Amino acid sequence: MLTTPRRSLILGGLAAPLLAAPAIAQAWAPSRTVRLVVPIAPGGANDIIARLMAERLQPILGQTVVVENRPGAGGNIGAQSVIQAEKDGHTWLLTSANVLTANTYLYGTRMPFVPLRDFTPVTRVGIGTLLWVVNAQRPWRTFQEQIEFARRNPGRVTMGSSGTGTISHLFFERVKRQTNADMTHVPYRGGGPAIQDLISGNIDMMFDVMPALLPHVREGRFRALAVGSAGRVDYVPEIANVPSMGELLPGSGIDALNWWCVVAATGTPEAAVSTMHGAITRVLAQEELRNRLLGLTIQPMPDATPAAFGEFWRAQVPVWRELVEASGAVAE
Repeated sequence: MLTTPRRSLILGGLAAPLLAAPAIAQAWAPSRTVRLVVPIAPGGANDIIARLMAERLQPILGQTVVVENRPGAGGNIGAQSVIQAEKDGHTWLLTSANVLTANTYLYGTRMPFVPLRDFTPVTRVGIGTLLWVVNAQRPWRTFQEQIEFARRNPGRVTMGSSGTGTISHLFFERVKRQTNADMTHVPYRGGGPAIQDLISGNIDMMFDVMPALLPHVREGRFRALAVGSAGRVDYVPEIANVPSMGELLPGSGIDALNWWCVVAATGTPEAAVSTMHGAITRVLAQEELRNRLLGLTIQPMPDATPAAFGEFWRAQVPVWRELVEASGAVAE
């Protein structure tokens, strides 16, 4: 079961690494443009986070930082492009948890790389949960109303996700099993295209990471019916009163935790990894960026060291394996 840490513990744990950081004594520095590869289409949460960070990393690294979207195969295409790039510290992967954990079990023998072997950890960037939203023109005012409609009308409710095997898809399947509601999953190549179809009314709902969905809730295009965590997201005013899975489905154990991170291809110089870790830590210490991320429901979460992130990552792999196996999801 995925467990979302209490916010007080999270913020307490962040106190030390997010204090104003001193200038990095760099043993390594980039000599040309730095690429931050995002393995999904523009418009999704990974893309939003990457672009917020890229502009702030530039003055610290002393080089232009560009975001390069390489979607496809559940994130594997973008991830593999980083593995195949020159391992000199100028190419990095910013991804969410599923590419480094769930994909191994979704793709099986078709998985083109071994995440823990072919990537070296740098740090997490942040953590967050999911938001259950419907097109604001749909009649459902509550989660219970939508579920009851789905039970009476099997297959009629369509849920767009950012791809097969993503955290969105896996937890949607878990909610379906828990509620006995027959709803149809429609996978897209990234969150952005799914959001556009939800805006236009081509699909009914999404249950996905919040950064890309919340602006549309604020502007009245989407209606938020639930959050994926066990408890409410009380630090974001617009959704503080939206019920949690713990309230809506008590005893289900549904508590969705997503995490975003930066990794490098194995073989990248240790000095480059250390420099990037320090630069990201400094960026996440900036109050303006922290407030932007919290406003998107992402809680900044840099790890104290790359090794500490590596320990967290290894512990998460069996958690995601269980989630994939329980869902029955298989990558197409």
